[in-house]
Amino acid sequence: MEVEVKLRLPNKAAHQKLLSSLSPFHTTTHHQHNTFYDGLAAELSSRRAVLRLRFHEDPDRPKCFVTLKANAVLANGVSRVEEDEEEVDHSIGRACFEDPNKIREVDSRVLRRVKEEFGIESYVSLGGFKNVRNVYNWNGVKLEIDEVNYEFGDMYEIECESVEPEKVKGMIEEFLKENGIEYSDSVKSKFAIFRAGKLPS
Repeated sequence: MEVEVKLRLPNKAAHQKLLSSLSPFHTTTHHQHNTFYDGLAAELSSRRAVLRLRFHEDPDRPKCFVTLKANAVLANGVSRVEEDEEEVDHSIGRACFEDPNKIREVDSRVLRRVKEEFGIESYVSLGGFKNVRNVYNWNGVKLEIDEVNYEFGDMYEIECESVEPEKVKGMIEEFLKENGIEYSDSVKSKFAIFRAGKLPS
């Protein structure tokens, strides 16, 4: 079970102000391309699951991760979701991106589980979106500040995985208030926003 604090920033100005405030704690930046897949008969979505291929588009060291997510719940700015993830060869991931049915041929623990548990014989792409993720080591936790680029607009979000989400959420909120940065609880996952085709109001 992955448990994360998720807070939404209202606009680019708030996002830039937060990046500036956190700059002494910056460790890395990831340029991500997230793509999502289901079975031809909606075998995953009908059971509240989704398959994701995430590409880290670093020209010197490109990576690809395959992830199965299921039964996501987001309430009061805390997300809880069943997640199983592993890294696969980037070139294999790109081949699957070009032809989703190549997913069936990949030797992967996660993908074997998808086939066994959901019985998918044929895959379809649901599309995807890009994300710029800045990572910070701050007060003993890893903060991830996202700039999500959808075809219908941009969204800004803070994520922080923790076994003590309420405590960590309070720490982040205090920091945001001290620095005059507007925020609110996230009410939809990035994937749910993508599927809705519009930003939350």
